[in-house]
Amino acid sequence: MNGLMRCTRVVGPFAIVCAAVVQAQEPAAPAITPRLDTPQARVIVATLQPRTPAHAKAGHATNRVVIYLDDGVMTRKDGEQSNRIEFRRGDVRWVPASGAYIAENLSEHPIRILEIDLKGPPAGPAPVTPLDPVKVDPRHYTIGLENEYVRVLRVHYDAHDKGETHEHILNRVVVYLNDQPGAKADDVRVSGAAKHVEENASGQAADRIAVEIK
Repeated sequence: MNGLMRCTRVVGPFAIVCAAVVQAQEPAAPAITPRLDTPQARVIVATLQPRTPAHAKAGHATNRVVIYLDDGVMTRKDGEQSNRIEFRRGDVRWVPASGAYIAENLSEHPIRILEIDLKGPPAGPAPVTPLDPVKVDPRHYTIGLENEYVRVLRVHYDAHDKGETHEHILNRVVVYLNDQPGAKADDVRVSGAAKHVEENASGQAADRIAVEIK
């Protein structure tokens, strides 16, 4: 709510009557920054300003994975139902397709949410490989979320750390959570099938999230 004071002179040289006029804050659309567009997914970053309701009037026609790029707290109101969501940078959430809703950032700073909108259903049963990174190198690759549409891998390498030979079969969207060799924090890239060994040649840990699209 925004307040505005209006004053009116009534009678005499000093008689002034003041009344507070309250203006309701209309929901606004969040700021959208396109990042990637592939045949399988569209990737954007939505930025929500503090205490400014953002109205998704058309809702979301697609399922999506969201990755929070900042710590924060927000609410999401679908009709009469309101949910409070607290998150840390790097948290991942699956959000099914939905109708119109209103989101509001309750934090005292802007929050950025990376959204991976899936363009279609799964292509079929996900292929398997004996060199699945989660199986052959669980020290560096763990599953953060999985359903019929996606598998989300959390990838962590310590400084000067080297992994095991592994294979990727599915296309994936990779989000870098900190500066590391060849990438900056918040970079977003698409990677395809590959068999390789990864090594962190830097003196600091490397963290990223890989969203495999089934």
